[in-house]
Amino acid sequence: MMGNLARAGSHFDLWPTGEPKFGWALRSLSTTAWTPGRRLRWLRVCSERTVYVADMHDFWTGNVDANTIAGVVKPRVLDWTEWTDDIRSVRAEVMTHMTGFPVSNTEALRVWLELTESWFANLRGSLDKLRTVPTGRFQGRPNHDSRIRRVFGDEVAEAFPVRAWETVHGDLHWNNVLVPDFSLLDWEFWGRGPVGTDPATLYVFTLLVPDVARQVRDTFADVLDSYDGHVALLGAASRILYRAEHGENVDLAEPVRELVDDVLKRHR
Repeated sequence: MMGNLARAGSHFDLWPTGEPKFGWALRSLSTTAWTPGRRLRWLRVCSERTVYVADMHDFWTGNVDANTIAGVVKPRVLDWTEWTDDIRSVRAEVMTHMTGFPVSNTEALRVWLELTESWFANLRGSLDKLRTVPTGRFQGRPNHDSRIRRVFGDEVAEAFPVRAWETVHGDLHWNNVLVPDFSLLDWEFWGRGPVGTDPATLYVFTLLVPDVARQVRDTFADVLDSYDGHVALLGAASRILYRAEHGENVDLAEPVRELVDDVLKRHR
């Protein structure tokens, strides 16, 4: 991946600076970079098996496709290229550099951080704008039901079918939002998903910090307390619990199970 980053920097005539940051499962690597005119950019490379790119092309072009989204504070892809090495495809993208820093260096929030009302208002406004964006991309339809069925069983899956869809970011966690000025990063997986997917995902990743979890819930109470919100919470919970089985975010498993019990009790 370091070689891919160096190749991308040479291709775009950029000078990488700062410490490169790996994404989930080491499949991406990003860093700040200078242009010859001393403009700061964000340089990102992503590597994936070529056969997966062919099967799930939406995620491969997600950041570029998101350039069509207006009214949301986010990076813009300025240029991109790709190449293939053996059985892997590599995609390199140059983006505008957003000021600030991620709320957390992991998906889950584990340390309290003061987030202002205006920050949450920008978050809510951005998601409200995003949900109305027309797109043919699909984020969650292939695996939402199957993952709920696998983690919670047939009875729960059949009791909570998805009834409504909207355009969602699809990977809204605390490493993908910036402070002090709000910005939303990483648009690989945006597309049509179950209503409430984004608030539900952010909420379950906040359960280890109750004060901030309350802020998230208050901001999206109308969504999270609805039937669609409960379906979305079960979907987000199934993601956490499925990955916890493989050693990811294990500390989140217990509060997520408590949340699921609460959702199910409400419907019983």
